[in-house]
Amino acid sequence: MSQPSSDHAQDHTDVPSDPALRVKALESLLVEKGLVDPDALDVLVDTYENRVGPRNGAQVVARAWVDPAYKQRLLDDGTEAMAEFGYSGGQGEKLTVVENTSSVHNVIVCTLCSCYPWPVLGLPPTWYKSAAFRSRTVIDPRGVLSELGLELPKDIEVRVWDSNAASRYFVLPERPDGTDSMSEAGLAALVTRDAMIGVAKVASPTAGGVS
Repeated sequence: MSQPSSDHAQDHTDVPSDPALRVKALESLLVEKGLVDPDALDVLVDTYENRVGPRNGAQVVARAWVDPAYKQRLLDDGTEAMAEFGYSGGQGEKLTVVENTSSVHNVIVCTLCSCYPWPVLGLPPTWYKSAAFRSRTVIDPRGVLSELGLELPKDIEVRVWDSNAASRYFVLPERPDGTDSMSEAGLAALVTRDAMIGVAKVASPTAGGVS
């Protein structure tokens, strides 16, 4: 009996080293065997990536915008302040909140892995975990932000915060103009996940936000 070629053998025995590839391979296998409904899986991922977690963070941001005392607690100790909402646990500990202002724009990254405050931001987006974002953001943050659709004036200072297992970061976005009369719930509806990572700003209601 002839032996399989080395290339052929490698195709069937090698396990992808990238965790994302391993997950994708497992997902494909489960779908193929009829054990997982791909539509249901998409809904589940969308829920945790774009709804549950980010909505938690949006509530925190809105409270900070309307309650100066809470905002100060948030900036002093992000972990404790977010625990007031019941948001805590794994990936939510040792959390530092950095505030965007008219003169300073903050963006978070994790150059060594993908540390991310899951309790208030949900699952990290694919681009956040990519090697390109992780490496280039610390070298050329303005360029990366521009590619993601955020153009900042040259007089705005850009600060990059590198998360790790010992310290995670969360951006408190700048409150947009035209929101003085809005309720806390209305403000929370304006806040996006990307604004809390620092790769976007919160749009004002007149610029397409939610009234």
